Amino acid sequence: MAEFSLPANSRVQTGVTYSAPKDSGSTRSFKVYRYDPDTEENPRIDTYEIDLDDCGPMVLDALIKIKNETDTTLTFRRSCREGICGSCAMNIDGTNTLACLKPIDEVSGDVKIYPLPHMEVIKDLVPDLSTAYAQLESIEPWLKTKTPPPPDTERRQSVEERAKLDGMWECVLCFSCSTSCPSYWWNGDRYLGPAILLQAYRWIADSRDEYTGERLDNLEDPFRLYRCHTIMNCTKTCPKGLNPAKAIAEIKKMMVVRQ
Repeated sequence: MAEFSLPANSRVQTGVTYSAPKDSGSTRSFKVYRYDPDTEENPRIDTYEIDLDDCGPMVLDALIKIKNETDTTLTFRRSCREGICGSCAMNIDGTNTLACLKPIDEVSGDVKIYPLPHMEVIKDLVPDLSTAYAQLESIEPWLKTKTPPPPDTERRQSVEERAKLDGMWECVLCFSCSTSCPSYWWNGDRYLGPAILLQAYRWIADSRDEYTGERLDNLEDPFRLYRCHTIMNCTKTCPKGLNPAKAIAEIKKMMVVRQ
């Protein structure tokens, strides 16, 4: 995937450099995108020199250290620090990923950190996910049934039926895949994108769900599903190692079979 870089005519300015203490051991520079809408100033790139001998191994550790010790105004999302919540998704070294899963030593040279691309930025590294969550709600990501549940038991699945959900239930909705997809960049207001379509197929493939036809009808649209051109950026960038492109292909196959 091409590195995230600023165009020559970019309005993003060079910001402040925060030097590491003179007695620091192994230092690295972290170049972080900064934007505060309240100041009405252009975005800038601030540089923070970090002593790696006094920092955890992940990029998120460095960001937390910066916020705690150097610049309390730095804003980013984070929660679990275990790659489960998806909160700390951002563009690091040119690739969308989770900051809590990205080792600093995997990056050569300066560590460049930007918000997820092609989304409105609320502040610094925090993108506006309002549209993405509205799209998630539109596919009704919960079990839907028409028959009453079995008395005194849950709706059961065989081992084989349950195995069909592997590779989908692990999605943490970090939206690294959707924001790496050119089709989503161009048509994000209408194309659901790989993250949401992976979630949609998770429920279509669930043997307990009884609304498969209605779910497919909901996706039968030139834009909601068929803007996928199998570019494969989504699969390449997924920090959980999932394959959204395969899920999208499975939905398309089901569309053909039902006709």
